[in-house]
Amino acid sequence: MKTLAERIKEFNKNRNSRIVKYKYKFMRENLFRFYRGTCHLFYEDLAKGGLLSPSPRGWICGDLHLENFGSFRGGNELVYFDLNDFDEAVLAPLSWELARIVTSIYIGFESLGIEERKAEKMVSLYLKTYADTLRCGKPDYIEPTTSEGIVKDFLRAASRKRQKDILTKRTVLSKRERKILLNNPKHLRIKDDLRNDLLAHLDTWLKHDEKSPYNYKAIDVIFRVAGTGSVGLNRFTFLLKTLNRNGDKYFLLDMKEACASSLTPFLNIQQPVWQSEADRIVSIQRKMQNRTPALLSTSTFRGKDYIMQEMQPTKDSIDFNLLKKRYREMYRVIYSMAVLTASSQLRSSGQQGSATTDALIRFADEPGWQDEVRRYALNYSYKVKEYYNEFVGSFNRKVSGEAGDQLLMTDQIVVPQAV
Repeated sequence: MKTLAERIKEFNKNRNSRIVKYKYKFMRENLFRFYRGTCHLFYEDLAKGGLLSPSPRGWICGDLHLENFGSFRGGNELVYFDLNDFDEAVLAPLSWELARIVTSIYIGFESLGIEERKAEKMVSLYLKTYADTLRCGKPDYIEPTTSEGIVKDFLRAASRKRQKDILTKRTVLSKRERKILLNNPKHLRIKDDLRNDLLAHLDTWLKHDEKSPYNYKAIDVIFRVAGTGSVGLNRFTFLLKTLNRNGDKYFLLDMKEACASSLTPFLNIQQPVWQSEADRIVSIQRKMQNRTPALLSTSTFRGKDYIMQEMQPTKDSIDFNLLKKRYREMYRVIYSMAVLTASSQLRSSGQQGSATTDALIRFADEPGWQDEVRRYALNYSYKVKEYYNEFVGSFNRKVSGEAGDQLLMTDQIVVPQAV
């Protein structure tokens, strides 16, 4: 039997070892961030337990938790609140998605110091709203005019922000040329040869990809550390400038490495044949979201697959710390998340092996599954706490050590050429 440390190290063994140290530091910040960084443990244990009854198969994001809902600006320039991370997305039993998100409610409330009885109420609300939305048989969506409460405020604020806001925060004008800031601890310097190859690659992508913006050139690029579960994979941020005469328009583009879903080893459902892992992620995202982020596309660089999209000018997830004492507002947020979960599955129903809308409606009316998911998630939340205590107590000392902590406090790291 492998230890917790061995399981975590094995999953992350093919990632950039210097950058993975960031991930281990993030994971020891709190229980919820540990849960975000260990999606693979969740499905390893779920596959072994066999504690969930069969449920319809559907398209799932795979790593659904409270912070994988957020705002983004779509290609139509409108702002939406929706599921927003599809790195782990696959065709799988719908109960897997539900168990993952419901566990995150228990874990999230525990991290916020909110008593378990309140978490139980939110879980009941989530599952009931999810089932009610399935019963309607029609997907819904949330944008500023259809939202309520804090989600409405959140989206209204997002609607007022533009690329100039993120440019002001992340770039600086130096010697008459704009550059990406490097005094941000999550912006890492890149070796010159890798930098030159990336800029050349992006210019080629701009010329040939139908989703790319017209008449722009890449003028700068850095390595960016963002998220939790994906830390250790390559992630680059490009600064683009218009080629129009006398033009002074810029925007930032995100290029994120795609790898196989951590659910794949535990699936016995035939998956479509994708052109690449990036194609899998983008294709499923297009099925499940009401609208997709601007410029969403794929590319291949040095034999690795990448997801391309415009960097969003807003903080894209709701801060639950602010909702800790605003119970009614938290109620509305959880309600919205349940509607969006069910809507994403209805929107993608009957496609490439997923259950039909009629099958989802029948599932909503089946007895017992809500209590089963609730019990599993509550019990698994206790298991996550055991894992987290073990991780904090021993694993990070073995893996990170003093050198790792010193590295994590460095503002600028030269990323190796072979990333």
